[in-house]
Amino acid sequence: MAEQEQAPQKQLAVTKIYTKDCSFESPQSPAVFKKTEWSPQTNLNLRSAHSPLEDNTHEIVLTITVEAKEDDKTLFLVELQQAGIFEIAGYEGEELAAVVGSFCPNILFPYARESIASMIQKGGFPEFILQPINFDALYLQAKQQQQQGDGAAAQAH
Repeated sequence: MAEQEQAPQKQLAVTKIYTKDCSFESPQSPAVFKKTEWSPQTNLNLRSAHSPLEDNTHEIVLTITVEAKEDDKTLFLVELQQAGIFEIAGYEGEELAAVVGSFCPNILFPYARESIASMIQKGGFPEFILQPINFDALYLQAKQQQQQGDGAAAQAH
C-alpha cells in the first residue's frame, strides 16, 4: 500500500501585537487652537512590510501616516508602525503572500486605528475616525500593478 503524501497542515496564529514606532507632530500649535473654525484636508498613506523570522514566525508591520493640512500648513502629522508576530505554517507562494499582504494587516488595523485616534485627540484635536480599509482589495490592486509592471519590463527588453 503506497503512502499518500499529505500537504502540510495550515496554521495561522497571532503571537504578539505591539507598537513598533509612533510619532505625533503639531507644528502650528498653539496658534491652531485659537481658530474657531477649521476644515483641514486629510491625507492618508498606508503600507505594510513582511519580515520572516526564525521557524514559522513572521513580523508584519502596518505603517499608517495621517496628515491634516489647511492652507498648505500642517496642523498635525501622525505616523504609526503597528506590528505583529504571526506563526504561519503550511502556506506557500501566492497563499502566503495573501496571508501576509491582506489577512495580517486586517488583524493589525483595529489596533492602529485606536492608537491614531488617541494620539490625535491627546494632541488637542477633535475626534478623528479612521474609516475601515479593505486590505483584500488593496492587495489585489498591488498585485495587478506588479503584474503590469513585470509585463512592461519584459516588453522593454
